[in-house]
Amino acid sequence: MGVLSNMIDREQLKPGDHIYSWRQAYIYAHHGIYVGDGMVIHFTRGAGQEIGTGTVLDNLLFSSSPSHSSDTPCPRCGDQTRTDGVISSCLDCFLYGGNLYIFEYGVSPAFFLAKARGGTCTLAPSDPTEDVLHRSSFLLENGFGVYNIFKNNCEDFAIYCKTGLLVSTSVSVGRSGQAASYLAAASTLVSTPLRFMTTSFSGLALVGVSFYCVGRLMFDIGVRRDVSKVPVERLIASPGLDVPENTTEMAKED
Repeated sequence: MGVLSNMIDREQLKPGDHIYSWRQAYIYAHHGIYVGDGMVIHFTRGAGQEIGTGTVLDNLLFSSSPSHSSDTPCPRCGDQTRTDGVISSCLDCFLYGGNLYIFEYGVSPAFFLAKARGGTCTLAPSDPTEDVLHRSSFLLENGFGVYNIFKNNCEDFAIYCKTGLLVSTSVSVGRSGQAASYLAAASTLVSTPLRFMTTSFSGLALVGVSFYCVGRLMFDIGVRRDVSKVPVERLIASPGLDVPENTTEMAKED
């Protein structure tokens, strides 16, 4: 994949790939795990609840659920327009009419920073395909907790399936690169003008870009220290997705 685009053809897909498709004129992307035979396992809020705030903002973004209406359901998936949680959909329904992209793992810091838009790659390496497919299938049967735009969204789900990593603190943003990039941008807008009022425009722009890049990098799961490897079976045994403090140093997954 290149710096400019992660777009791929369907023929290039392999089971265990983390894929995504942009929604709403590239405002956000929906993520999932390709499991083979033209099917994708992904985490969704259902129609009108994509961002899951419980406010009018939920109606501003299209749902990540499959695109077929209840009147003309997909012959393969059925009517999933109001489905919540972890679901299995065909590739056409998952893409929602958009293009197909692949999320990259184990990239270098330079490559990561060159991808100015978050939610496309991570420094963290992927686990073996059999582990990825096991997690995604297990979560399809048992769920992935409550959807939260900042801490537990579709990208968080896909990243967990690929890496087995969960955030071990309850006050931090999740694994999502999209959420991290939005927070980094917001932090830059708030802090930069206040601290550099007398700086030239070019200097201010440089500092702003630096703040944004550093913020994105700090939140990437490949460098964060508040993530732990958690076996997928433990997610069901525990009351929530936050890792208890005494399990921060858990052993590697089976």
